[in-house]
Amino acid sequence: MKLKKLIAVAAAVVLSVASFAGCGSSGGKDKNEPDVTASGSGIEVTIEPADGNSETAESTEPVNIAMLKGPTAIGAVMLMSTHDNGTAEGNYNFVIDTAPDEVVSKIVSGEVDIAAVPSNSAAAIYNKTEGEVEVMAINTLGTLYLIENGDTINTAADLSGKTINSTGQGAVPEYVLNYLISESGAENVSVNFMQTHAELAAAVASGEAENALLPEPFAEVALSKNPDLRVALDIAKNYDEYSQIEKGDMPNTLPMGCVVVRKDYAKENPAKVDLFLEEYKKSIEEVNANVKEAAEYVVSYGIIDDLQVAESAIPKCSIYYIDGEKMKDIMESFLNVMNDANPKSIGGKLPEDDFYYIK
Repeated sequence: MKLKKLIAVAAAVVLSVASFAGCGSSGGKDKNEPDVTASGSGIEVTIEPADGNSETAESTEPVNIAMLKGPTAIGAVMLMSTHDNGTAEGNYNFVIDTAPDEVVSKIVSGEVDIAAVPSNSAAAIYNKTEGEVEVMAINTLGTLYLIENGDTINTAADLSGKTINSTGQGAVPEYVLNYLISESGAENVSVNFMQTHAELAAAVASGEAENALLPEPFAEVALSKNPDLRVALDIAKNYDEYSQIEKGDMPNTLPMGCVVVRKDYAKENPAKVDLFLEEYKKSIEEVNANVKEAAEYVVSYGIIDDLQVAESAIPKCSIYYIDGEKMKDIMESFLNVMNDANPKSIGGKLPEDDFYYIK
């Protein structure tokens, strides 16, 4: 793909998905969050196929990877730490961005080869680039919780007559909430949207807001500041009640984040891509098995700035690794919900089968 086309497509994708990002970010950089972006969000760099011996190129060049600050980056911290201390098998160059549009620009332009993005954004990128990317694995399941100062909401049907405070207008939180309202039969529900997760967490913690629909780790931040708050609804658990997907040993079936790769890169570097997936899966397993150690890395990489909050939030972030046919089933079910709610949230239409990287 030529540079001019890449720049045009990148601009189109950013405009399309910036408003539809998943809950790992509020769709823009929060002034209360530390700046851990390793590089700018420019779209001027394109990684072209290497000339000469492809095996030599594959063995020496690092895999450029962009992670989105929040749950989608937490699963990579063990791999990032082993890479930094020289014990990882693969050669990687990680950046952590605070806003989905930064990550989108990097994967579309070719500045990075692999990226962790909100699940609906992955479909939007696929559509806007005419199938130039594919999703390899789900890395984050449901992370949304309805926090309440009181005890009036215990089921989705209890939302009737309520005003729910939320972020993510025109994004996954809004569409999933509307889906639960519709499926549960709740009536006369209104939603008050706030701009950022941090703003909403502060409002519910202070008592200014009676409730808040928040993703982790912001839900945990609010809970840690006000002992009177409680988790009224686990949104993913409620989503599962209406989903047609068998949960099995998974915590839920609501895919909030995933990992995508540029198709050209995967075709030219299959061994490097497969090694990354192997090490990334191991990293996610270690994060879940060693929460205390993982929390220290999460803080050191600037993903969460409070160690206690990080330790409490990680088990609630539903960090998981799902690939193959199970990944496809979960993603298709979710994207159907998004498409029914608003086709623009996934780039206008459901992706074709070649969207899914299945070996």
